[in-house]
Amino acid sequence: MSMRAAALALVGVMATGFAGTTLAAEEPPGDVPVARDLTAVIALQGLPCGKVVSATQQGEDDYVAACEDGNRYRVFVNADGRVIVEKLD
Repeated sequence: MSMRAAALALVGVMATGFAGTTLAAEEPPGDVPVARDLTAVIALQGLPCGKVVSATQQGEDDYVAACEDGNRYRVFVNADGRVIVEKLD
C-alpha cells in the first residue's frame, strides 16, 4: 500500500468524528474499524504493534493508539498532508 493510500485511509478514519473518547468503549470488541485502520497505518511504517487495542482522538486528524504489545503511538496528519507516526514513551 502506498503512502498516499495510507494517508487516505487515515483521513477516512479521522473523519469519523470520535470526540476524544476511547474507541474500545464505543465499539463492540473485535469490531473496531478505526483501531484496524490505525493498526494498518502503524504496520505500514514498519513499527511494532501487533494490533491497536484502544485509540483516543486528541484533535482533528490526531490519535493516540495503544497496541497489544504495550507500545503507544501518536498518529496524525501534518500540515503537508503526510501521515506521521511517533512512538510515545
